[in-house]
Amino acid sequence: MNDSSEHQDVEQPLVQHLIELRDRLLRCILIVLLVFAGLFYFANDIYTFVAAPLQKFLPEGAGMIATEVAAPFLTPFKLTLFVSIFVSMPFLIYQVWQFIAPAMYREERRLALPIFVSSVFLFYAGIAFAYYAVFPLVFGFFTSVAPEGVSVMTDMGSYLDFILKIFFAFGLAFEIPIATFILISAGVSTPESLGEKRPYIIVGCFVLGMLLTPPDVISQLLLALPMWLLFEVGIIMGKTLVKREANS
Repeated sequence: MNDSSEHQDVEQPLVQHLIELRDRLLRCILIVLLVFAGLFYFANDIYTFVAAPLQKFLPEGAGMIATEVAAPFLTPFKLTLFVSIFVSMPFLIYQVWQFIAPAMYREERRLALPIFVSSVFLFYAGIAFAYYAVFPLVFGFFTSVAPEGVSVMTDMGSYLDFILKIFFAFGLAFEIPIATFILISAGVSTPESLGEKRPYIIVGCFVLGMLLTPPDVISQLLLALPMWLLFEVGIIMGKTLVKREANS
């Protein structure tokens, strides 16, 4: 009898956590679907906005093409779904925070919430940087080097795959200060030791820039250089944390 009672006491918290996890996942899916339902009417407008950086560099009279029968519908549909996830990101992060916060110590909660908020902001900043700074340079270069007699008309599905890859690469790269700060705050590394590894970090940034972007020098440089600078920002943030802890 006692064994059965103890067994239920052990299992009950796990069941409660699983139920809470299920509820929060359902909320996340629901909010994404609601945002998607609100944006779907503007799916073609959203695609037009995202395609604008390339469209303005296309020759006069040229435009995008659809090489698959369902592409005119499925491509804006897919883009709108991704946009819905991006727009819902603050709510999704909040649900993650509400799930893990009770298991944290007060000091951990004090650091975790700013880290979550900064992560969302930096991810959006990376996407904005890609759209407003990288795309004009990359597309201007690509369209200018087309051989004579070649009409530049990009498939809309291929274009979407291309820009989503770029968005993800820059959104992820802009999280470097957060990753650096976490390593320092967790005691895994120190600002000094990370500074000593700077030459390897710079080489790693350029290798990642080569792997995460299309095979052209411009986009690789535009990803590698911000990654290096953001790494330096993370070290500065870590030094500030270390000084504050030493004074407290």
